[in-house]
Amino acid sequence: MIGIKYNDKQFQVEPGLRVKEIIKQAEGGDSPNLLAVRVNGKLSDLNSVVDSDAQFEPVTFSESDGKSIYWHSSSHLMAAAVKKLWPDVRVAIGPSIDEGFYYDFDSEVPFTESELAKIEAEMKKILKENLPFIRKEIRRDEAIKMFEAQGEKYKVEILQGIADEMVSLYSVGDFTDLCRGPHIPASKKVKAFKLMKVAGAYWRGDEKNKMLQRIYGIAFPSQELLDEYLKNIEEAKQRDHRKLGKELDLFSLHEEHGPGLVYWHPKGAIIRKEIEDFWRAEHLKRGYDLLYTPHLAKVGLWDTSGHTGFYKDSLFPTMEMDHSDYLVKPMNCPFHILIYKTQQRSYRELPLRWAELGTVYRFEKSGVLHGLMRVRGFTQDDAHIFMREDQLDEELNRCLDIIAFMLRTFGFSDYEIYLSTMPDEHIGELAIWQRAEAALRTSLEKAGLAYKVDAGGGAFYGPKIDIKIKDALNRVWQCSTVQVDFNLPERFDVNYRGNDGKDHRVIMVHRALLGSFERFFGVLIEHYKGAFPLWISPVQVMVLPLTERNNGYAKELVDKFIGAGLRAKVDDGNDKIGAKIRTATMQKVPYMLIAGDKEQESRTVSVRKRTGEEERDVDPEVFLKMLVQKIKDREIGI
Repeated sequence: MIGIKYNDKQFQVEPGLRVKEIIKQAEGGDSPNLLAVRVNGKLSDLNSVVDSDAQFEPVTFSESDGKSIYWHSSSHLMAAAVKKLWPDVRVAIGPSIDEGFYYDFDSEVPFTESELAKIEAEMKKILKENLPFIRKEIRRDEAIKMFEAQGEKYKVEILQGIADEMVSLYSVGDFTDLCRGPHIPASKKVKAFKLMKVAGAYWRGDEKNKMLQRIYGIAFPSQELLDEYLKNIEEAKQRDHRKLGKELDLFSLHEEHGPGLVYWHPKGAIIRKEIEDFWRAEHLKRGYDLLYTPHLAKVGLWDTSGHTGFYKDSLFPTMEMDHSDYLVKPMNCPFHILIYKTQQRSYRELPLRWAELGTVYRFEKSGVLHGLMRVRGFTQDDAHIFMREDQLDEELNRCLDIIAFMLRTFGFSDYEIYLSTMPDEHIGELAIWQRAEAALRTSLEKAGLAYKVDAGGGAFYGPKIDIKIKDALNRVWQCSTVQVDFNLPERFDVNYRGNDGKDHRVIMVHRALLGSFERFFGVLIEHYKGAFPLWISPVQVMVLPLTERNNGYAKELVDKFIGAGLRAKVDDGNDKIGAKIRTATMQKVPYMLIAGDKEQESRTVSVRKRTGEEERDVDPEVFLKMLVQKIKDREIGI
């Protein structure tokens, strides 16, 4: 007999049973939501056999591993349908992705909307048949012979790059694929799906290779979840920051003059200014000093920091000047270290909190650039805190506090928190990493914050806390980060003079609140659908004279609001009032003040919100005081 622990139950079973049979005994029936299990921490199929003592952890669609298994299995079902319809098609790879799955095909048949409909119909047949996913392990050379006989040249090429003697295959119906797994037990687990689009993709991402056809899809355990997802997709299209950025005249990108480089237009720039002013004021209030540093430095600086070794794929090419090679900066931290080292620092001075809105440059591949969300030049709201080790706990708590405050001010109160630990490629000794990780873990637990561990997700120089905010569509975006670094102070020999008269090594904390200004701005646009909170709206009040004879009164009102510090404009064009209201509403102006003969005579205004609500006979002075207070309080609404 072997011992099994599952859902706080401990029992014994005969060896050689399948996982699903053991769980059925434990639960007294089927577990319809179960997709796979972790057997002693390792993901495994429900059809796998258990021969020794084991601890089972259920895996369902509600967690990321469950979604990945579900969507990867769906990609196999799609490939099975494609091969059933077009046997001559050659299959490449079909992974799960952040949302859904795709599969790459080498096909002479162009996959249009009509072909996608045929594939969906064939997939539905496969689901009804409830075909099991069957795993088989064979020798690598046997697998090569099998796929060669089938003409599956892409599978053969993958196998030729594998060193393992044994490989695993998964079959569902007549379709067999090279795959590590795990997979769902049978096709009926997929309840609802949709093939979303077709795109071109070079084999292995190399433009020298053949262009394949990539079919993207999504799948869910219920039709309701699929319907909600498709609804959110349509809503996301309306919120797309690239679309709204153009319509609201906020920013532009000019591919022909450099992809991934952002041009801020006047309206976007005024929003950025408001964010920057708030950011600077809050930092000064909390004991930070501000820095400005250059945009490039000699390569030797980046050799010392480790960026040329660990970050080389993200660096721009070097440029030669005065017989030396220079790099545009991918990070601000080495520059802050150089400033620190300009003089001997005493333990009494610490901590030193230095913040900079520093523009950095990273050579992202053109294929991953995406509007403001993934760019090559961006401004990071960076800060570096130099401290003694006995100050670390308090400084980490302060960092978490300012992050929560800043995010809350912009309307983000729901987020996911990750403790990202030591990656495979790193600098420094294990003991140092363990001290840094322990400090971060303690700070999260003291703050009462729930978090997950992102194993291996740390920076090459230190572990970190990553905070990912959720927007109005519940999408997750990486913004804030706090990193504990014992290693760069070691590489740069960064010290302070202790009360014992001796030099001691400084500890650094790297910290960003909003992350990239460009990405955060893109998230703001999509979160608010371009209808920004009053305090950061580029135009806060638009005065609309009813006729030409009301222009003087309208301009008088605008001057009054501008004098009080608001951003106000007048639309004194020849359009009728209905057209003026539509224009201001489309531009997401929070408030419109309508001034006609009646209002001019009574020295009042009619107030219309961009939401359509109206109020007549409003005293402009009272209304102005109300707006000033709303802006001072940085209210999220209007």
